[in-house]
Formats: sequence, C-alpha cells, structure tokens
Amino acid sequence: MSVQLNHTIVHSRDNRESATFLAHVLGLEVGAEWGPFIPVGTANGVTLDFATVPAEKITPQHYAFLLSEEEFDVAFGRIRSAGVPYFADPHGRFPGEINHNDGGRGVYFTDPAGHGMEIITRPYGYQEPAVTGR
Repeated sequence: MSVQLNHTIVHSRDNRESATFLAHVLGLEVGAEWGPFIPVGTANGVTLDFATVPAEKITPQHYAFLLSEEEFDVAFGRIRSAGVPYFADPHGRFPGEINHNDGGRGVYFTDPAGHGMEIITRPYGYQEPAVTGR
C-alpha cells in the first residue's frame, strides 16, 4: 500500500461552526459527529476532523484545497457572498484580489478559528503539458 493522508484533526473554537463554514465554502458535506469530532471529507478520501479546543490552544495552520475551475467559481462566489475577506497572497498584502499562480487561480481566506485556508485551481509548480505534434 502506498502512503496516503487519511485524516487530520483541526483545532477550532467551535467544531460545528468551523466544519459548517468549510463545508459550505467547498460544497462538501458535514459528517456525523464522532466523539469530539465533526468530520468534513474531501474527494480524495482525506477527512478533516474538527475538534473544539480552548482558543489559546489553537495554533493557526494552513490548509490548501485543489479545485476545478468550476468548483473554484462556486467556492469563490460563496466566499464573496458571505463577506469573508480574501487575499491573493498568504500574507494579506493583496486584499480583495485573487492570484494566477502556475497558470491557475487562487485565493486565501481565514476560517472562524483563524486557520489560513486556500483554494487553488493548479497545484504549485504546475506546468501545462507540452503539446506534441506528429
């Protein structure tokens, strides 16, 4: 078996609020509560298990999600409709903008617990496949 990331725990001030926020933006389902966790699963089988912890125990992390162009349009529309501040860069120097890194589109925003979220349409380092002629 090859190594795969199966799940990770995401600390939050309110696990239901953070799970619902991310699921809404990305068009995903919030899973059934399991112990202290509220899961949100992605298409590649990775589950983010949101856990409520005291705010002072939260260390902001970064989570990046690869979306199709169509999924990006929908997710970005949800971010804008909700009035969530967004940026073209992870440092917040370009508010209200998206980036076009690696020939795609990307945007950064923060979830309710302060984690840095990113949606992109091309993985880092992406290069268009070479067109070969006959």
